[in-house]
Amino acid sequence: MANETTSFVAGLEDVVANTSDICFVDGKEGRLLYHGYDIHDLVNGKASFEEVVYLLWHGTLPTRAELNTFTRQISEQRALHPKVLAFLREVPADANAMAVLRTAVSYAGLYDPDDGDESREANVRKATRLVAQIPTIVTTFERIRQGLEPVQPDPELSAASSFFYLLRGEKPDEFTERAFNIALILHADHELNASTFSARVTAGTLSDMYSAITSAIGTLKGPLHGGANEQVMRMLLEIGDLSKAKAWITDALAQKKKIMGFGHRVYRTEDPRATHLRKLSKEAGERINELKWYEMSQVIEGVVKEQKGLNPNVDFYSASMYYALGLPVHLFTPIFACSRISGWTAHVLEQFANNRLIRPRAEYTGPTHATYVPLDQR
Repeated sequence: MANETTSFVAGLEDVVANTSDICFVDGKEGRLLYHGYDIHDLVNGKASFEEVVYLLWHGTLPTRAELNTFTRQISEQRALHPKVLAFLREVPADANAMAVLRTAVSYAGLYDPDDGDESREANVRKATRLVAQIPTIVTTFERIRQGLEPVQPDPELSAASSFFYLLRGEKPDEFTERAFNIALILHADHELNASTFSARVTAGTLSDMYSAITSAIGTLKGPLHGGANEQVMRMLLEIGDLSKAKAWITDALAQKKKIMGFGHRVYRTEDPRATHLRKLSKEAGERINELKWYEMSQVIEGVVKEQKGLNPNVDFYSASMYYALGLPVHLFTPIFACSRISGWTAHVLEQFANNRLIRPRAEYTGPTHATYVPLDQR
């Protein structure tokens, strides 16, 4: 029963919940803008992920001096608090990586030196630590679960290079760093997606930065949001061979199975992020002389387009690209968080700057005049 001033929209689809100048998703033309800058220009202009983080937080691209200072501020904060490291050592090795990340971030908030200070300056420092330390949490737990000792961060490395160094103990080659840097940029923000909305709802209560980001991580953990590229890769592994791809996907569509990595609520054209990831997936496969994952993806894309009219989204080709870079499938969603923390923190900062409690209504569908019957008479 809707009240006189509201109407129900399932999943809040296309409902405008707030204003923001951080990110614009142009679904009609298939464009993604960060503070007005097209992601194609950022990628083709060879921007660094650190540049994009600065842009998301401050609304402008940094000068070289500003970027150098900002990059150093991030790199100097990568080391984990000893208590957080001790927590990661105690976690069961088979624990879900996103659950570990969610809990570790919440735990880290207890030891943040700016805990309790809610000034803009303090929250920017908290955001800087989160951007720096989430990749360290992800890579450190992965090494611990493999029986390896954590790697100490190298402050001279870029965000993209540092992730692989912390994961493997050696610096990545130039292609890997470039490809991963692009992936970080492409995943950095995407307007009011589910996890960002969660962060803003939490921030809207004037809770703290770490609570807001913990909310976002918990939301990203769901397979309908951050887990999609994991499911794409598991599908490719299940198919196993290029010769089986067309028959497999045709049969899956005939059985009305949900195929992850296709379609989007906003884009009516190809997801612009998929354009770059398709190319990177091919290049990554060529480098290791194993193109079958890319080629299988091409076959699947063709069948889904022909039968359903759906385009691939950001998750589809990121799966085969990450796999070709040698990244474990169970890390795909945590890697998403390593990028999206830039957008989450930008939105939290924006919410704090012009806050209003986010409190939507629900369309009530239950009875309205139920009569209470005393317990002994039921």
